[in-house]
Amino acid sequence: MVQAESKTLGRYEPVIGLEVHVQLATRSKLFCPCPAQFGAEPNLNTCPVCLGLPGSLPVLNQEALRMAVKAGLALNCRVAERFKFDRKNYFYPDLPKAYQISQFNKPVNGRGFLTVELKDGPKKIGITRAHLEEDAGKLLHEGVKDGSLVDYNRAGVPLLEIVSEPEIFTTEEAYQYLTTLKAILQYLEVSDCDMEKGSLRCDANISIRPRGEKKLGTKVEIKNMNSFRAVERALQFEIERQTGVLTEGGRLTQETRLWNESRGETFSMRSKEYAHDYRYFPEPDLVPFTLSRAEVEAIRRTLPELPNERIQRLVKDYGISEYDSARLVQEKAVAEYYEASVKEGVSAKLAANWILSELLGHLKEAGTAIQGSKVSAQSLAGLIRLIENNTISGKIAKDVLPEMLATGKSAEAVVKEKGLVQVTDVKLIETVVLKIIQANPKGVEDFRSGKKQAAGFLVGQVMKETQGKANPKLVNEILEKKLAK
Repeated sequence: MVQAESKTLGRYEPVIGLEVHVQLATRSKLFCPCPAQFGAEPNLNTCPVCLGLPGSLPVLNQEALRMAVKAGLALNCRVAERFKFDRKNYFYPDLPKAYQISQFNKPVNGRGFLTVELKDGPKKIGITRAHLEEDAGKLLHEGVKDGSLVDYNRAGVPLLEIVSEPEIFTTEEAYQYLTTLKAILQYLEVSDCDMEKGSLRCDANISIRPRGEKKLGTKVEIKNMNSFRAVERALQFEIERQTGVLTEGGRLTQETRLWNESRGETFSMRSKEYAHDYRYFPEPDLVPFTLSRAEVEAIRRTLPELPNERIQRLVKDYGISEYDSARLVQEKAVAEYYEASVKEGVSAKLAANWILSELLGHLKEAGTAIQGSKVSAQSLAGLIRLIENNTISGKIAKDVLPEMLATGKSAEAVVKEKGLVQVTDVKLIETVVLKIIQANPKGVEDFRSGKKQAAGFLVGQVMKETQGKANPKLVNEILEKKLAK
């Protein structure tokens, strides 16, 4: 990121806008009663409406509208009192009607903003709109000879397209915008935001312009990014590519490019369409809709505690740092796991450290979400309690946790089975300390000559001798006393 962006610090700067498509967590599709769930047999969840058969008429899903308004309010959008749907016309095999029902000039959610936390402090990024539209189907190419297959299960699934203003100027800002947006949507429970299932997809628009220039440069759209890190990497590549073209005196083309994850680069897909290319016109089968202020305020009252609010509450209630709080709150399930563990009566700071430094690392390595962890919040609290009452050391606990994750056993059971109870017998520790002192005269001499690292070496030898079971605090106290004589 630093290398790519450093090239723009002189003559050019990037301008980025993001389009995020979020599948709303409704049971049925946007304009018909077909199931909207992921994973069904191909073309099973279809009907005349979502297949665009003659004579079929769409009916707006009221729950999808409620979720869209809920998201709009959380994103500080102006919710329209009157909105309509439009036909976006284009021909592609995965679009059964040859048009998509979307919203153009009168969306349900107008201008809003999102505040992101950056290294230099908070930044407000504008949102142009957050509108409803139906999804297209899915083309399947792999394993098909001389053609493609199409699955229309996704056709008609409700999407909320959230379009940012071109007010993002670095890849870091783009990444923070996406993670903040995802957290808000998950807290609202309007989407699971699972990118692997296609519940959240992001397209990025990026242009380069001379630094200080107000007019936007030639826009390039990037598609096919399946993670936020992929978005960051794709933008990084495009910043470098476009800057190089302009620096060498070339001209950029308005186009759509695809991101190739394995090669770490984008490649041209087609020339970029303009709005008039889609020949938008009002959807004739759906009348304009109205929302009263009373209806909007009723939805507003259902808004839950949002991420920024929760960050501040965790800092206030549990005394943890704002940095740790923000990391815990980023995923709703992680924040709930944390609070559930603290309610078991263990140290709030220790719980935060163990979740952020140990648990999430193991889960990431295993490719498991915290919801699927075999270690419940109560079980983790049990492990922390063993550390607090000196039954085991923190070092031993780091060996216990992987066993808990693999077997689902409690910390107490693992410690008992493996004989990992911490040694607190003063006389036994004294015996080991004396043995280590006698076996390491050079270390003792270094310690007495003022070399502090020598103490760490001697403590390490004692812990090694006791297989990590000795109480570290007692080891340090006894070692200092013996060496002082």
